[in-house]
Amino acid sequence: MRPLHITVWDEAEPGAQRALLVHGTMSWGTKCYAGQRPLAERFRLELVDRRGFGDSPGVERSDYETDAEDVVQLLGHGAHLVGHSYGAAAVMLAASARPEAVRSLTLIEPAPLRTAAAHPAVAAALERIRAAFATFESVSQEEMSPEEYLRQSTEPYGMPMPEPTPRMLRAVRSSMRERAVWDAELPLGPLAAATMPKVVVNGTWEEAHPAYREFTGLALAACGAYVAEAIGARHVRVHGTDHNPHQDRPAEVNAVLDRLWQSC
Repeated sequence: MRPLHITVWDEAEPGAQRALLVHGTMSWGTKCYAGQRPLAERFRLELVDRRGFGDSPGVERSDYETDAEDVVQLLGHGAHLVGHSYGAAAVMLAASARPEAVRSLTLIEPAPLRTAAAHPAVAAALERIRAAFATFESVSQEEMSPEEYLRQSTEPYGMPMPEPTPRMLRAVRSSMRERAVWDAELPLGPLAAATMPKVVVNGTWEEAHPAYREFTGLALAACGAYVAEAIGARHVRVHGTDHNPHQDRPAEVNAVLDRLWQSC
């Protein structure tokens, strides 16, 4: 299997600490983490393109367990781990598998909702999402185009549709075939037992479009709080943001990452 594509941002002194950053759905490394570029002045940032995204090789079906296996290999002798949304599931599994190689763990808007299904808001959201995806799967048999999928994933929730560039449409195609991360029930015990510093970052969602906030936003916020408490992580809420706090308020999130990484 061909290796993943990794974009390296490194303007730091030789021997700087490594950080692996894993993106979420309908994205790729440099798109997801553009706002974190200033951290490369002090750390070596390695931005992973998951299989099927960016410049990494294609895959029949994107899968967070396969992503986790890739991250485990990329850890080498040790690195900080950051995962956003779908990517959070991959880094959670990788950190559980090799805790000794993880200097710190940061989860930004983690999306494995089923892990927090004991929370009423999460349980209700899972029912909505499962119903919506059942409808999508029946429609997709009629070959919904990536452009239409992108439109349906953004405009009804008050977000502008991104420009349908070839790179974006490739990410959409891979996302349409992803294993559902919201239905991932990940074991939290190994992370709770791990001693690396941990942070969970969530948006507060108060300014998000009501349809977006009600469909998934409140559940994602509840999931983040649940996971943070369960694994012994610091929970950071970034006001005025929703699912992309690291993009909407990069200076605030970068300050969190900088303090975390420097402390290690």
